[in-house]
Amino acid sequence: MNLQPPRELYRQLSFISYYFHWGLEDVLELPHLERERFCREISRINREANRQEKNVFDA
Repeated sequence: MNLQPPRELYRQLSFISYYFHWGLEDVLELPHLERERFCREISRINREANRQEKNVFDA
């Protein structure tokens, strides 16, 4: 079993909680790989949104 350094865990928890408005318990229940995937996807969405003037969710 690989344990993440506490700093990395808190970074992921804060990142996902901030963007999804999820509580700590909800984010802690996610498996490690799923938390990493959510962090990558949130980052990708932010990069795309920052390159565009309009909302990425507008049709």
